[in-house]
Amino acid sequence: MPEIRVTPLGEWAPPEGCGAGVRARPSPRAPGLGLVDDELEIKAYYAGHVLGAAMFQIKVGSESVVYTGDYNMTPDRHLGAAWIDKCRPNLLITESTYATTIRDSKRCRERDFLKKVHETVERGGKVLIPVFALGRAQELCILLETFWERMNLKVPIYFSTGLTEKANHYYKLFITWTNQKIRKTFVQRNMFEFKHIKAFDRAFADNPGPMVVFATPGMLHAGQSLQIFRKWAGNEKNMVIMPGYCVQGTVGHKILSGQRKLEMEGRQVLEVKMQVEYMSFSAHADAKGIMQLVGQAEPESVLLVHGEAKKMEFLKQKIEQEFRVDCYMPANGETVVLPTSPSIPGGISLGLLKREMAQGLLPEAKRPRLLHGTLIMKDSNFRLVSSEQALKELGLAEHQLRFTCRVHLHDTRKEQETAMRVYSHLKSILKDHCVQHLPDGSVTVESILIQAAAPSEDPATKVLLVSWTYQDEELGSYLTSLLKKGLPQAPS
Repeated sequence: MPEIRVTPLGEWAPPEGCGAGVRARPSPRAPGLGLVDDELEIKAYYAGHVLGAAMFQIKVGSESVVYTGDYNMTPDRHLGAAWIDKCRPNLLITESTYATTIRDSKRCRERDFLKKVHETVERGGKVLIPVFALGRAQELCILLETFWERMNLKVPIYFSTGLTEKANHYYKLFITWTNQKIRKTFVQRNMFEFKHIKAFDRAFADNPGPMVVFATPGMLHAGQSLQIFRKWAGNEKNMVIMPGYCVQGTVGHKILSGQRKLEMEGRQVLEVKMQVEYMSFSAHADAKGIMQLVGQAEPESVLLVHGEAKKMEFLKQKIEQEFRVDCYMPANGETVVLPTSPSIPGGISLGLLKREMAQGLLPEAKRPRLLHGTLIMKDSNFRLVSSEQALKELGLAEHQLRFTCRVHLHDTRKEQETAMRVYSHLKSILKDHCVQHLPDGSVTVESILIQAAAPSEDPATKVLLVSWTYQDEELGSYLTSLLKKGLPQAPS
């Protein structure tokens, strides 16, 4: 039986923005289609996670798998929402980072974010926003740039140089890959050419007065964001806003869990006095978004990856209940084998269709019809034709297969007389069938042949040999059961 084998590898996929796998350029409403050869087809769908992110459908023959990678079902300020058509794959492999989370209104989150940033800089504090280079950095930069312009604020905003600077360069270069609003404003100006946001220098961290800094990486586990955090953590005027997911064990996860004394390198203890806020601006789909994608794609089975086991278990049950499909969440290194039932396309001869239509039975979409014919494979193509046409095309002679059943009767008469009694009995019962008594003593009913014979060891017993073709199997079974009941007594 055909099957699909899936084995998840690796403990955790790279954090958003780190970049892993293939980047394509799918349009939000026109998926990229690539025919590798006659059997293999790859289609890319817009994923809405970061610039150029794509979901892929891999199709081999009639079997297909959709691998989502990271995706976002909610449009934001610079990217559109992920989209997929009703492709009905055998298997949908989807991330489940936020398997049990349903986010609040994006507008409310943006309002709260701007309010907290504004209040902090107004009282002279510094705001640190740890981000990954690609995705959330650009989203929040656009948000703050627009707010600063509207409020005419003069407080400096910086982003760490390096990856983010390079990422912004690509956003400017591939502006057409963003959402419609960004593309429209591009006529007047490029939204990624920021007026209020400047490149950051390490020396700026010690400057007095308020400022806002975007720094990488996003989980405070290393790099410039951690260095700035260590400098600003002791001042209660300052604030750190965590806009995305933090893996357990990172400094970001620790402070979000309420830990305020951190052991750093060299066993130094860092006391965190600055305010800590979590506002999810993650570009991963939440539980509602995952369910939405499953509903759009209509897969036969779902496999969850990139998530936490307990949360994935909850989502697994939800998917199975709502969509009535099998859902899997294998551990790393575990293989899942999924049996498939591929449909094999085939043609049907016009002559066979005409013969069926001549019977006066019109086909109905909701009630499939059973057609009898011969399946021919020629040049890797299948066709259903009539038996006569198949014999003619293949140059074969017709062979007839008959089924024979023995019926024992107690009758002391000769074989010819027994056959005549069988003929008379069937003629009186089967009014609508052609019953004949042939010169050789045998009896026919349609294609069914009945012959009487006397075994040498018991002349008083007669054996009726009843044979028929498969077309008359129903009638043959009926006649057999009828003769087993015996013949009526002849008048003396």
